[in-house]
Amino acid sequence: MNDATETGTAAGELPHGDFRCGLVALAGRPNVGKSTLLNALIGFRLSIVSPRPQTTRHRILGIATSEAGQVMYVDTPGLHRGAKRAMNRSLNRAARTAISEVDLAVQVIEAGRWTDEDEALYAAIAEQKVPRLLAINKVDLAKDKAALLPFVAGLSATHEFGEIHYVSALRRKGLERLQAGILERLPVRPPVFGADEITDRSERFLAAEMVREQLMLRLDQELPYATTVEIERFKDRDDGVAEIHAVIWVEREGQKAIVIGQGGAQLKAIGSTARRHMERMFERKVFLKLWVKVREGWVDDEAMLKQLGYTD
Repeated sequence: MNDATETGTAAGELPHGDFRCGLVALAGRPNVGKSTLLNALIGFRLSIVSPRPQTTRHRILGIATSEAGQVMYVDTPGLHRGAKRAMNRSLNRAARTAISEVDLAVQVIEAGRWTDEDEALYAAIAEQKVPRLLAINKVDLAKDKAALLPFVAGLSATHEFGEIHYVSALRRKGLERLQAGILERLPVRPPVFGADEITDRSERFLAAEMVREQLMLRLDQELPYATTVEIERFKDRDDGVAEIHAVIWVEREGQKAIVIGQGGAQLKAIGSTARRHMERMFERKVFLKLWVKVREGWVDDEAMLKQLGYTD
């Protein structure tokens, strides 16, 4: 099976000519693997990942720079329908805004699946008149790979994509052709960021995300969606240790007890694992202190959502 449906730049080759640079949205419905794909494309574990839908709540910029160009990937929240709560509406606005600002959109779907949400996203991209590629992710999980051919043929007959790529973000398969297809469609212009920069996000933001990742991975059922994380203090001490104080916000007292766990065991495990991830990313020792606090209805509180960084 070829990685692209059209003849383009060969795998591993980069476009010749002047340096190219541009913004590229990785867009898709929740849980199609956009964050895993971002991490694979930039070669760094930047965006948090969990098996749960709606893990990504913020637009995250991941930067990949080579001799041929600089691609600024935007990992967007998953666009989903029936958004009833203020936070969900905020995530949809953030996703739509990101699409409107980019030079190219890569719509990410799961192998063999095209849902109403995928169709809605396709229409949203079409409204912005943004050039687009299709990345069919998780091809390694497809039980009947031969069935992908008629699936793609049906999509191609009714939808327009510059190229269609088969990829496995988790196993890093098919990425070279996808990267080449992206680069050759970006404008010729100088880089925006330095060659060693991988994101425009602060360590403060990344610290909050690493705590939230542990909440997504460790808490059962719907509880992770009732939690968020706010960094109250981030200071580099004289001894070279980053001192970080973080608040985990929940909506009800019962949720607070679950996050803390019996004898504080759950909260300790969350903090310990998040701290180790921070130390690897920040390349220094971290002192992390966590609190769990209750604020009823924070998910529908527009003022608090802005305070927590949920903006367009």
